[in-house]
Amino acid sequence: MSFPQEKPAHTNHLIHETSPYLLQHAHNPVDWHPWGKEALERAKNEDKPIFLSIGYAACHWCHVMEKESFENQSIAKILNENFIPIKVDREERPDLDEIYMTATQLLTGSGGWPMSVWLTPDLQPFYAGTYYPPEDRWGRPGFGRVLTSLAEAFHQNRDKIERSAREITHSITHALTVSGASDTLDPALVAETIDMMTGRFDPRFGGFGGAPKFPHSMDLMLLLREFRRSHSQELLHQITFSLDRMACGGMYDQIAGGFHRYSVDDRWLIPHFEKMLYDNALLARTYLEAFQVTSEKRYAQTGREILDYVIREMQSPEGGYYSSTDADSEGEEGRYFVWSQEEILSVLGKDTGTIVCEYYDVQPGGNFEHSGKSVLSVPRDPVEVARQLSLDPEQLETLIREAKTTLRQAREKRVPPALDDKILTDWNGLMISAMAFGGFVLAEPRYIESASKAAASLITHQWDGRRLLHTRRGERSHREGMLSYYANLVMGLIDLYQATLNPRWLEDAIRINQASIEKFYNPGDGGFFNTCASKDDLLLRSRSAQDGATPSGNSIAVHNLLRLGSLTGDVDLISMAEKTLLSHTAHLRGSGAAFPQMVLGLDLFLQGVHQIVFVLPDGTERNPFLERIKTQFLPNVVWLGDTAAERSLLDSRRKKTLENQPTAYVCQGERCLPPVTQAENLMKNLSGL
Repeated sequence: MSFPQEKPAHTNHLIHETSPYLLQHAHNPVDWHPWGKEALERAKNEDKPIFLSIGYAACHWCHVMEKESFENQSIAKILNENFIPIKVDREERPDLDEIYMTATQLLTGSGGWPMSVWLTPDLQPFYAGTYYPPEDRWGRPGFGRVLTSLAEAFHQNRDKIERSAREITHSITHALTVSGASDTLDPALVAETIDMMTGRFDPRFGGFGGAPKFPHSMDLMLLLREFRRSHSQELLHQITFSLDRMACGGMYDQIAGGFHRYSVDDRWLIPHFEKMLYDNALLARTYLEAFQVTSEKRYAQTGREILDYVIREMQSPEGGYYSSTDADSEGEEGRYFVWSQEEILSVLGKDTGTIVCEYYDVQPGGNFEHSGKSVLSVPRDPVEVARQLSLDPEQLETLIREAKTTLRQAREKRVPPALDDKILTDWNGLMISAMAFGGFVLAEPRYIESASKAAASLITHQWDGRRLLHTRRGERSHREGMLSYYANLVMGLIDLYQATLNPRWLEDAIRINQASIEKFYNPGDGGFFNTCASKDDLLLRSRSAQDGATPSGNSIAVHNLLRLGSLTGDVDLISMAEKTLLSHTAHLRGSGAAFPQMVLGLDLFLQGVHQIVFVLPDGTERNPFLERIKTQFLPNVVWLGDTAAERSLLDSRRKKTLENQPTAYVCQGERCLPPVTQAENLMKNLSGL
């Protein structure tokens, strides 16, 4: 017998949105609007300040504030009567998030989500914060009291508020725009940035900085490149110790693979449990690059487990990758991921369960929030654990591998965290890049297939030949307008071409890159705007290149321009990359650690991009050279084939075989080393690059 569903008491303007985060708020008593023409015009017509709340679906404290305040009838009444409430998913609108997070940091000295910002009707911020409790608590003012005070101040001290808002807007503009390009690119900026990074190394637990501890993938990628040149054993220790501690900690999902967002402690033990697509894309690539550098199989295994997790849990049937999974399930943070001793023994049996508890340091009292449950970690060397248990290391490895599968299957019967199933073009670009790279390095066709399926889906549904849409959920794609959408997808397509030498992906990369130049490039000072000129609902047009949890659009664009310029012989692209770097040099000086991906781009420019041109006789089914280079760390090398399709794209790169044998040319620009027909000789030519 079925019962009719109870009709929600409230429905607001978010009900027609596609974002799972916005839809979570569609039945709040707060009269939420999405950011758009209707809400912005209403603020002006009614002369009311805007309350802007920015968050995302996997954010724990966003859920807390919704439950405590946005579902509170009395607080909703204050909001609805005195403000125009607007709710934004930061993942759908990173342009708004960047502007108003800058405002929050300027006003408060810190930032975070949920972000709470109060704006004048012309979108200038005058007050900001993050999470507010419903009433005074923990030294924080109650949200209702803050709302009442700001509503009174807006009407009683309007001149003062507007003057303050103008000053804050001026500071935001200064922070997010570029002023004055440099004349030269200084190699010392790379060394200076590396010194900043290594100076923050934690010798006890690995990583950089203290709690809360983030993985800093881009920093590690830069350090890997420096080690390739310097062969510094101290630098290698910082890299490998950090990677090992992260992969053995609770921030890594020991059962199913994939990393959580960050560690709340400095030991990598207790994570903030949401899983983000972009983190796992960046970390998969970092571990795979470490495998290329060190040949240590444990890094290949971590990369493989991340990519397996993404295919299993984060790839949609049509190919695109989902955005994130929540930290909470059944109203509790981490509930899905933690285990008690009793649960493990029940699932695995006493003998195997006892070994697994020893391996993952699961104690009777637990280690998580006095719950008696534990976040699994591997604090000791498995060889030491095997010796203690009188097992061969290989025997223990097999037992743990089988136990992980059993525990994962048991865990899948629990109520899972909510899945944010929107498909974001920029984050998908990062994962296509990582998946293609993993398929190439590990010689794993299903990773190539996954990346190809995702790329084909995005090209079909989110690219119309002129513009690239940002977000898709179900049958609806929308939101055009940011550089990072274009740049990240182009990067993914370049890496997919490198993994497959299928010219389709190179053609798409060239087309979308050209569209990004037309929409975002600033030919005057160099560099890119982060939004297109047609966006008329923004306070300003940012040109910031600062990297956050994800690399900035400007930073990725530099890499794309250098790699495509090298692949195609288009020197104008390389010139644009140089001008972009010059336009941001002033910001890099003394602050390079805040721009790690841009410093990676500077490093790539200074090292120079080399090309390998493969020329294969007709009928050749296998490229013998790719087998040798896949495990080599070659961050400043690109390679291209010599098919008819590629010749039409890359006319300046046409080469001939030697003695009708597979032939490889190593070039930089128009200068090439003598061609080789043996993989060993190719390795010799590459050894000095």
